[in-house]
Amino acid sequence: MWKKNFLFRAHEAAPLKESENELFHDAEPALDSAGLQMEKFLSVWVQGEGEDDSPSMYTNIYVRTATLDFRTRAGFLQPLQGRSHQIKQMLTPEQKGFLREWLSTTSPHAWEESDDHFRTLFDLE
Repeated sequence: MWKKNFLFRAHEAAPLKESENELFHDAEPALDSAGLQMEKFLSVWVQGEGEDDSPSMYTNIYVRTATLDFRTRAGFLQPLQGRSHQIKQMLTPEQKGFLREWLSTTSPHAWEESDDHFRTLFDLE
């Protein structure tokens, strides 16, 4: 199975260099939000058929919100959402555009082999 994570600041069009795993791996769950300066993130996981570096088809996308206080390394990861209407509402048009461009140019064959249902998630309305 092929998978890739894109971690965006909530309203930025380009993802961070770090993945969700890299940024949140050592973060402690926040028990109380008092005094925390939380930054909002959107974590996008794309899955597909193929090997680690070469997808042959994109099959699924999951999105979740996350918050992190860089100073204390405390954060919250929300459950993954996989329903089309949730994904369309959570992603900004700029994030959809970035993901569409990245997926279609990184592996045009995988993009073309993907179901129409998957590709329409990135349509700009």
